Amino acid sequence: MDISKLSKEVSYALRHAPWEFELELDTEGWVSIEQLLMALHLSKQWGSITEDDLKNMIEVSDKKRHEIFEGKIRALYGHSVPQKILKMVNTPPSILYHGTARHLVERILSEGLQPMARQYVHMSVDINTANLVGKRKDSTPVLLKIQAEKASNGGVRFYQGNNIVWLADFVPAKFISIE
Repeated sequence: MDISKLSKEVSYALRHAPWEFELELDTEGWVSIEQLLMALHLSKQWGSITEDDLKNMIEVSDKKRHEIFEGKIRALYGHSVPQKILKMVNTPPSILYHGTARHLVERILSEGLQPMARQYVHMSVDINTANLVGKRKDSTPVLLKIQAEKASNGGVRFYQGNNIVWLADFVPAKFISIE
């Protein structure tokens, strides 16, 4: 079994198109493992997937995209579903980073960071991750430095996605500079 492909399939189901799998996410993005397995079993490729396979997928993942708790599973971040996935407000580190395409920098520095096609703005605790994310859209991305502590003190709400990824509804331009 290809764990990477399974992770991508589960991410697609839980982040972007739960209706294609006939899944109903609750307000925090949770769905029962049983319901997810039933949906996955409809595909030949995932016909023998078990709860242990899902747990293994989470354990070996370097990006910690999902979590399991009390018989349920959810994606931790990256949602594009219309229903807003509720997150708990948390205190961010003092500095966060965001990698972006060069052609977007001027707009971000004047209008701030907006979630675009996702529900939240995604930021990283380290430059390396932000750079990797930025390279998805530009071979030489620009790294933005977010004054997250100041933004939080200024009323911006931050949510922890996982150990590396932090989320916000919006980050005003005054808290953003080029790294």
